[in-house]
Order: sequence, then structure tokens, then C-alpha cells
Amino acid sequence: MIGLWLSEGGIQLRDDLAIPQRAAGEALIRVRLAGLCGTDLELLRGYRPFAGIPGHEFVGTVAECDEAGWEGRCVVGEINLACGECDMCQRGLRMHCRRRRVLGIFGHDGAFAEYLTLPVVNLHAIPAGVSDEQAVFTEPLAAALEIAAQVHIGPAQTVVVLGDDPLGLLVAQALALNGCRLVAVGHHAEKLAILARRGIETTLDASALAGAADVVVECTGKPAGFEDACRLVRPRGTLALKSTYVGRAEVDLSRLVVDEVTLVGSRCGPFEPALRLLARRLVDVESLIEAVYPLEQGVAAFERAAQCGALKVLLRTT
Repeated sequence: MIGLWLSEGGIQLRDDLAIPQRAAGEALIRVRLAGLCGTDLELLRGYRPFAGIPGHEFVGTVAECDEAGWEGRCVVGEINLACGECDMCQRGLRMHCRRRRVLGIFGHDGAFAEYLTLPVVNLHAIPAGVSDEQAVFTEPLAAALEIAAQVHIGPAQTVVVLGDDPLGLLVAQALALNGCRLVAVGHHAEKLAILARRGIETTLDASALAGAADVVVECTGKPAGFEDACRLVRPRGTLALKSTYVGRAEVDLSRLVVDEVTLVGSRCGPFEPALRLLARRLVDVESLIEAVYPLEQGVAAFERAAQCGALKVLLRTT
């Protein structure tokens, strides 16, 4: 099959990849559309060791499956492959499985190819009326929803979302549904305009919000974003961290201790609520699409996604 292969900091198109063999309990999925995200770019920059097929945001059709009712269905899939046996799995924390593999990120080939495999338990059927272009945003939208599951956000609170890349734009839309005062901070007026059209407050200059935010969600994808978040959060406020990147951020731990700031790492989230939001058109994802490339032009797609200010770049495999 055709696919993109990442190794030693490089990405190349290959036409000699073997169609993956599914294990017991897994489905073989024909990928239809896949999305590039910041984590894919950071893997290319050396965020963590990975050699194989990247990509974890996808929508596809089940080609083979032993469980009745799945073949031919249009699906998305959760990215964490859990053992089901360790202490974390037994506590219901499968995304933190001690032996987990992660689709296109760690230990399991991903979605930038014609086929992938996933456990059937990871699959979610796409509701009627949801297009491929909408469904491919399920995984990042689910990650956006995870914040409200971890941090109490009420209508009287001021919440600041830092970052106007696709994840930041999804986080802002998701949290705005809670009725809080939400301010999205970014560097690109044209990207923030997507939120402004939905009645969400935006700004290019967050200085007036210094020390005023009950909750700051850091989605910049850059180490400097953490420092910016620390300036905005109030004493006894909460910082929710979504960014993953190469390198380390410098942290003034004493300030966080003195101000009694709560730090919350936030990663993957619930797929079913994300699919409901997409089906009910409560978030705008189509406006986040920058470009759609055929899989054969995947290297060019990575170059486009890495450009400053780029929104979501998609790969179409069919």
C-alpha cells in the first residue's frame, strides 16, 4: 500500500508498505481522510522516538472485522491501544495503560496510509449526516472536551484560551458552550475571526487580562506559551496544558507555589460527546480546513502544515 513513512527526522512517501495484519479483536480500516496536527509536526522534529507511519486523526471504512455489524461502516477511532490488564486499565484509565501503544505516535502505525488497524473497542460509528470533513475532527474535538471533564468551568468564570491553531480554535468553541466568559488569544486576526463570527471574544493583546483568568488553557504548541499562561492566571487559578513539543519550558515554580496555581495536564478526550456536537453543528470545523492533499502529495502537505499560521491540512486517501 501507499503511505507516509517517518524515520530519523524525515518523512517520505512509500509505495511498498505492507497492508497491516489485524490481531485478534482488531479491525482493518480503509482510511478515507486524515488530518495533520501539531503532534505530527513535533514527531518530525524529534518530539519522541518514532519510526513508522504517523497520523492519528482519521475517518475510514471498516474493511475487515470478525465482530458482526462493523464491516462497511464509516468510523473514527480512539488512539490509545490498551492492554486491558494492568492496574490503570482495571481502574478504567485505559488511556494511561502502562503498556499502551498510541496510533501513529508510539508503537503502532497510524493513519497516513491507505489502511490501518485498531481494536474494535476503539471504534465509533459516524452519525448520519456527518461528513468526512467533519468527522476527521473528532479526535481533536474530543481532546478539547476533556478540559471541562477535568476542570470545573462555570458561567461566572473568566477563561482564556491561548493559541489560534486548530486545537485552540476547537477548545475555544467547546468551552464557550459552558456559558463562561471566554477570551481567545492569538497572533492571527484572520484565524480569530472564525471564533468572532460565533460570538466568541478574541484579542491579539492579552495584557489587559494579566492575573485575571480563573482558568487558562495553553494550546500554543510552544514552550513560551507556558510563560504567557502564568502571567494571565489569577492566584488559586488553574492552568490546563494541552501543548506537546520538542524541548523543555522554563518554569518559575516559586511563583506557582506562592500563587497556589493548579496545573492540569490534558490529553485525549471522549469521542461520543464530540460526535454529538458535530452531528448537531454546535462547532464549526469546516472553517478550520486550510487545504486537502491527496496522500501521494503527503510530503508537500507536511510542508504546508508547518507554515506559520497554517490551519488544518488534510490528506485524502481515496
